[in-house]
Amino acid sequence: MTNIARAIRSPMWEWHIIFAYVMVIAFVARIIYMLVKGIKFPNPFKNNQSFKARLQGFTYIYFYAFVLINVVTGICLKFSLLSAWKEGIEATHKFGIYWFPVFLLLHFAGIAIAEHTNERGVVSKMIGGGVRN
Repeated sequence: MTNIARAIRSPMWEWHIIFAYVMVIAFVARIIYMLVKGIKFPNPFKNNQSFKARLQGFTYIYFYAFVLINVVTGICLKFSLLSAWKEGIEATHKFGIYWFPVFLLLHFAGIAIAEHTNERGVVSKMIGGGVRN
């Protein structure tokens, strides 16, 4: 059993690094896009927002903050930056294994709820750029 674990560890680590580079590029591209085109999620700090809009806004803010934390800690680990704090950085980076799936579940649940309530066509807008009839 130990041999199997060792055999898959190397390819799994390679995929982790490839995914990390893709994530860094996608994250930077998304931040640039938001700066150029404007932010497309509700501002949770506005007083006139509904609870749902505030929840959406805070969810996205937490998501981007956590992605930024994972990107920075991953870069620190990959390039041996801030090596005096390696253990803390590593622990923080590993925390991502817990919050990524939680965000995905919240995100898909929110999409499903929106599709079946007053915001029909969310998926069509994401994929095709507009609501399909």
